[in-house]
Amino acid sequence: MAEESSAQEKTEQPTAKKLNDAREKGQVPRSKELTTVAVLIVSAVAMMFMGGEIAESLTEVMKNSFTFDRQQAFDPTAMAHHFLNSLNTIALDLGAFLAVTVLAALLAPASIGGWNFSVQAMGVKVEKLDPIKGLKRIFGPQGLAELGKALGKFLLIGIISTLILWNLRDQLLTLGKQEVDVAMTALGSLVLWVFLAISSSLIIIALIDVPFQLWNHNRQLKMSKQEIKDEMKQTDGNPEQKGRIRRLQIELTQQRMMQDVPQADVIITNPTHYAIALRYDQTGVGAPIVIAKGSDLIAQQIRTVGDANEVPILSAPPLTRAIYFSTEIGQEIPSGLYIAVAQILAFVFQLRRYNNRGGKKPQLNTEDLPIPDELKRD
Repeated sequence: MAEESSAQEKTEQPTAKKLNDAREKGQVPRSKELTTVAVLIVSAVAMMFMGGEIAESLTEVMKNSFTFDRQQAFDPTAMAHHFLNSLNTIALDLGAFLAVTVLAALLAPASIGGWNFSVQAMGVKVEKLDPIKGLKRIFGPQGLAELGKALGKFLLIGIISTLILWNLRDQLLTLGKQEVDVAMTALGSLVLWVFLAISSSLIIIALIDVPFQLWNHNRQLKMSKQEIKDEMKQTDGNPEQKGRIRRLQIELTQQRMMQDVPQADVIITNPTHYAIALRYDQTGVGAPIVIAKGSDLIAQQIRTVGDANEVPILSAPPLTRAIYFSTEIGQEIPSGLYIAVAQILAFVFQLRRYNNRGGKKPQLNTEDLPIPDELKRD
């Protein structure tokens, strides 16, 4: 029982597949506080630089809106023209401000979780309508964390706002004694600086929330040892399927290998345990290539196919064992066996000439072929 419970405990870090699956479902780390702070600060800074132009544009629109003659008042098309003119007057300044704000809203969440668009996240999930699960979310760790952040923001903003207003009390009181234009300009500047100060104070909340969201995201995706085992089975396949695939691959390789045996120049054997089929391209510059090899039943099959296609078969046990254990199918023979294989091929070519033209029959002692000690196999 203890082993079963430990296997079900989510103590393991999420795998790459788990993270990718979560991302496809739209489950990525997000911090609302970071996005809020970024948008507020960028808005305040942008307003400091663009506020004058926006104010002038709005003033012009207001003047034009309340200034019209009798003819315009009774013209049905005047309102449409006035609306287009007002939009044209303010569009550039206000559009630039909105563009900067939208850019901040896009870059802030991407800084910790990257951009992610998930169709699955847009789907309707019935479990979210369950009131019991909803209560669990409200009174769970996530809900309590959100409550703590809300209280923290309330206290932080309240304290900082009180301190700022208290320090600015003298300046605020003197605004009433100034002219309207001067007072409005000074008040606008004060409002922007106060807004920037209060927004910047929320950086403290964001610095706490971002690590918490990363930790919480990782905690939610943690896996048990059993889940990792199940995932490995799904990814790699169960042992039975893997064994079946491996057998099929071996069979296909053997079939292709047997199809190449008729193209061999010679087959050397052990004589019964091993068989090697060699091919040499006399027009090329490479060494002879092993096109087939096998032991026991495979070796017997290679000999049978070679005999059916009149491929010379020679018994050369030391050389056969050396090539079998040092060279794979499709590879050139090792340089240390060049001389021994060259003698084999020279004998085969001389034997063909003898069979076609007659003369003295060539002889070869395969037991005396030169084989380096590091390639010899018993």
